[in-house]
Amino acid sequence: MRTLIFSAFLLPLMIFSQTPKLVVGVVVDQMCYDYLYRFQHHFQKDGFKRFLEGGVNCRNTNYNYVPTYTGPGHASIYTGTTPYNHGIVGNDWYNRNTEQSVYCVFDSTVKPVGNPSSTYGQISPHHLETMTITDQLKLTYPSSKVYSISIKDRSAALPGGHMSDGSFWFDYSSGTFISSSYYMETLPEWIQSFNQTHYADQYIKDWELLNPVSEYSRTLDNSPYEVTIKGAKSPTFPYKFSEYAKGNYNLFTLMPFANTQLTDLACELIGSEQMGTHETTDMLCISYSTPDIAGHAFGPYSLEIEDIYVRLDLELARLFRSLDQKLGKHNYVVFLTADHAVVPVPQQLMDEKLPGGYFDMSIAINTVEERLHARYGHKLILSEENQNIYLNVPLIDSLKLTRSEIQQQVAEILRTFPEVKVAVTGADLERGMIDDPWMQMILNGYSKERSGDVIFMLKPGYLPVGSSKKSEHKGTSHGSGFNYDTHVPLLWYGMRLKPQEIFRPIAITDIAATIAHLLNLQRMGSMTGSPIVEILGQ
Repeated sequence: MRTLIFSAFLLPLMIFSQTPKLVVGVVVDQMCYDYLYRFQHHFQKDGFKRFLEGGVNCRNTNYNYVPTYTGPGHASIYTGTTPYNHGIVGNDWYNRNTEQSVYCVFDSTVKPVGNPSSTYGQISPHHLETMTITDQLKLTYPSSKVYSISIKDRSAALPGGHMSDGSFWFDYSSGTFISSSYYMETLPEWIQSFNQTHYADQYIKDWELLNPVSEYSRTLDNSPYEVTIKGAKSPTFPYKFSEYAKGNYNLFTLMPFANTQLTDLACELIGSEQMGTHETTDMLCISYSTPDIAGHAFGPYSLEIEDIYVRLDLELARLFRSLDQKLGKHNYVVFLTADHAVVPVPQQLMDEKLPGGYFDMSIAINTVEERLHARYGHKLILSEENQNIYLNVPLIDSLKLTRSEIQQQVAEILRTFPEVKVAVTGADLERGMIDDPWMQMILNGYSKERSGDVIFMLKPGYLPVGSSKKSEHKGTSHGSGFNYDTHVPLLWYGMRLKPQEIFRPIAITDIAATIAHLLNLQRMGSMTGSPIVEILGQ
């Protein structure tokens, strides 16, 4: 009997004897694959170079669905499946029942914790329709700790999953980190102390290039393709944030120093929660949002973005050193990827005589509405979100019209626009009538309850805009199924992983599948990803 009791006591330790004490997931919001190489000459010893020289580099990693946005990206990384299964079909989508837009992590049933007056605290993962790898870890080993942090609330709530011990995000009204009553009633003492001494104003300073301008891959400042941020006279260095950003935390999150605050929070969390010191594996999810916030304004070929990655490299080095000190190099695993990449500024593509441009969404929707009204005498479109067109189905039914026929007409009208590459109906998606690779990506990102009745994609290099104003020709965005949006870095380091480069195709959904096998966990019910065997077979 004593032998049986002793064996039962040792079982968790035996199971995890060959598993890391801590898994750290780092997601960089809006990171193009080529940044690893275009900016490599800036990198120091312990940041990106530690991954590139001492880790596993999966060089052909792509998203396998559209739309490539932050919410779906984080959900897919941590669930190991696509929006077709996890349900996060965008950062927002249209709810036909309420006739309102739905934010992917908004939850009216919870309250902000940490700042009761905050308008940024009614957040939870309740819209996520499947389990995350963090959920599976907690379900299997309740003693494991799971935490997630980010500037963006969706980038904290979705990775942490339904069973997170704590998910924390930036409160734009106070410059501190908060949570919601979904997770806890009060903030832990350590984060209360952190907020008192590390609130955003302590990090705000002027932003100058870290290195001499001659060392950057682009030396042109004041590019015509960049947005001039509030308070600045032009998109040029130095940015005098000390003059116009105090108390304006929207501007603060655009600064590289917001990454510094997040790294400080990560290091504090690791120590205060004793991450990696429990009998079962712990997991920490970190998402750096600033590269995306700045990337939208400046584009991928700007001095600003290059300097952000020069400085992010230093933050990764600090994170690695903290892990080394607290856990030892062979007791943790870190992976780094991105939730999407980004298209070059279309106006720049046009000026360089490259394919690309802008698609005026208001003109397109008005054209569709006018042609439908001319034929049926009614307004049949309710809304457009993320190139999803939602039809007024109750009205269509009351008129005794055929839904699939209306869908097909909308798709045919959209196909008449030269900027539109593909348009597919919900009826065809539900029947599985897909033989086009781009339509297959749409199907992978489709939900019959949350997606539109007709979904369309623009041709490469094109962005949808709300009007024909020239002001919309500055900055850029993402969301397509093309390589500039889908091809992202995927790097692994730690626990005696053998340095190697992998060039075969890897889907973003393979990350969670790899972690499941790394931790000897059951694959989640709707997981579609495959483990990266080159990592596991070492």
